[in-house]
Amino acid sequence: MLRALPVLLALGFVLIGRVNSHHESGDWSCESDSEIRLEAQFRPGLVTVDGHADDWEDIYGSEYSLLPALDPDDDQEYKAGKMTVKTVHDGRDVFFLLQVDGEYKYSKSENNKCPSVALMFQVGEDATYHNMGGCKEEPDSCTNKTCKGHEVDIMHFSIGNAIPGRLYGGNPIDNRDGNGGDRFGHLVDVYAWNPHCRHLDGIGPSGNDSSAQNDWKGAWWHSSFDVHSGFVEEDSPYASGNPKGTYYFEFSRPLRTTDRLQQDAQFTIGRSSKMAVAFWYPVDGKPWHGSGHYSINCDWVPMDISSGSSMLSQSSTSSSGSTASVFALLLSVVSLCASVFVGYRVLKPKGVPFTPMENL
Repeated sequence: MLRALPVLLALGFVLIGRVNSHHESGDWSCESDSEIRLEAQFRPGLVTVDGHADDWEDIYGSEYSLLPALDPDDDQEYKAGKMTVKTVHDGRDVFFLLQVDGEYKYSKSENNKCPSVALMFQVGEDATYHNMGGCKEEPDSCTNKTCKGHEVDIMHFSIGNAIPGRLYGGNPIDNRDGNGGDRFGHLVDVYAWNPHCRHLDGIGPSGNDSSAQNDWKGAWWHSSFDVHSGFVEEDSPYASGNPKGTYYFEFSRPLRTTDRLQQDAQFTIGRSSKMAVAFWYPVDGKPWHGSGHYSINCDWVPMDISSGSSMLSQSSTSSSGSTASVFALLLSVVSLCASVFVGYRVLKPKGVPFTPMENL
């Protein structure tokens, strides 16, 4: 089956501005699997964002094939394996785990020689998966008015400057400046209207807005690492050779943000949101480029934010059942005691008072 994939972004080397555009060859078509979807279960107090997947073992995940953007034939599927996506929420934050096999590749400060991932969410009601929002305006005419309704929210993480197991994303310095950047690890918060019109949150063609911030946190890990107490920058490249193993990318973000510019997706408990996942990898040692990513599907994937009511209902039912059982046991004990007492009173010998003969 052929699946054509959109260009999510080319953020490996820029802080969002005009970049070389990706031009697709031929007509775009999509044979999406309409049955696939994700569920963010309500599991409070379960996940720590540290790049390790131990706390996700009991969480169900969805497994997806990864096909490339420029040659989406099934024969060109990412060879090392499929990607597993898991997500939960705790009523305040939503958490994501992306798990994919691959030889360890790392080149310090060279993002496009290291694996990279992105999440994209529909914001505007007219925003399409294809063409990253689908606004038909050119870079010099893209504005929040000409492209209104085509906004998409993007989180992109390139690991070339990110120490395994350390937390990146929103930080006081960049958030103080009012944008979605990450000067330490390149885990950035971005919005876009199409592949040619994308910006860090708070930065746009009509000027900057100091109210924006990076709402994402994230970390990464590779299963080949034999040190679990933590790395520092001097430990780079963190592993020798190119051992086989599994990459783990772990993220969190508040369900609701303080965005007032239509640049963040807002998640609502009990409702569904639309999302996409992309993966870049330096195949055969060749640096990846912006449009050279893999994706889990050629259209939006629905993500259901579970209300947790079913779990609470089950808990309530279980609690009610336990209470009923205890009450029934207590009632049985009381009934047994009453029966013994009544039986004793009935069967107890009754004494006859002695009457002397002379009194008869």
